Amino acid sequence: MAIPTLDTFQVIGDPSRRKMLMLLSEDSLTINSLADNFDMSRPAVSKHIKILETAGFISIQDMGRERYCTLKQDGFKELQAWLSYFDQFWASKLKKLETLLNNKLPN
Repeated sequence: MAIPTLDTFQVIGDPSRRKMLMLLSEDSLTINSLADNFDMSRPAVSKHIKILETAGFISIQDMGRERYCTLKQDGFKELQAWLSYFDQFWASKLKKLETLLNNKLPN
C-alpha cells in the first residue's frame, strides 16, 4: 500500500499522529512500544509512522531487532516558518495600533 504524500498540516492534522509526536517528545520509542499507546492495528500504527517519517517529523533507526522512532527537526521547521510569518504579521498590526492609540491620547 502506497503511503500518501501529505503537506505538513495534513500530517499534524491527525490526532493519532499528534499524540505520537507528543509521546516521542519524551523519549525515543520502539514501534511496538509506541503502538501500545493506541487502540488500532499494528499496520495502522505503521502507516502513521511512515507518514511522519516521510514528512520529516521522525527518523527510524534499526537497533538489533527493534526499530526506534525519534523526533526529527525537519518537519517542524516548515511549521515554524509558517507560524513565524503570522507572528510578524500580528506584531506589525499591534505596533500600528499602539502607535495610533498613543497619537490619539492627550499629552
